[in-house]
Amino acid sequence: DVKRQQDEAALEREIEVHVRRRTREMGLDLRPLKVRIPLSGRTAVVFFTAEKRVDFRPLLKELGHRFRRRIEMRALGVRDGAKLCGGLGPCGRCLCCSTFMDRFHSVTVRMAKRQRLSLNPTKISGLCGRLMCCLAHEVDQYPEVGKRPRRKS
Repeated sequence: DVKRQQDEAALEREIEVHVRRRTREMGLDLRPLKVRIPLSGRTAVVFFTAEKRVDFRPLLKELGHRFRRRIEMRALGVRDGAKLCGGLGPCGRCLCCSTFMDRFHSVTVRMAKRQRLSLNPTKISGLCGRLMCCLAHEVDQYPEVGKRPRRKS
């Protein structure tokens, strides 16, 4: 089982490298994120993000012939892509979306204003380029902090 897992992990990396190279060569406007091979081993799922619709049928056909298995391409949103890839947030901890968040909540600039944060887009945007998810789950704590009496020094 361990040997099979290692072989499939190596194949996942090989497919991912090939997909990245071929999308550049073909001029496709998509960003491959990860490749997963389910336990059956007969298919490979390529997760990607794209700004708009992309015709990847020639790439799909080539991948199927080269790796002799069924290839599925699944588009993800930018937040789902960040969740899948993981990483570190500006706080230095693992991304909230890849650790404990099970679904995405809507996040607005009003939440940042309520927390008295800088409205500089680079400071309130996450790795995905959207507003940070932590703005949504921390916003309810700030009114309570503002109501507490301040200690005199």
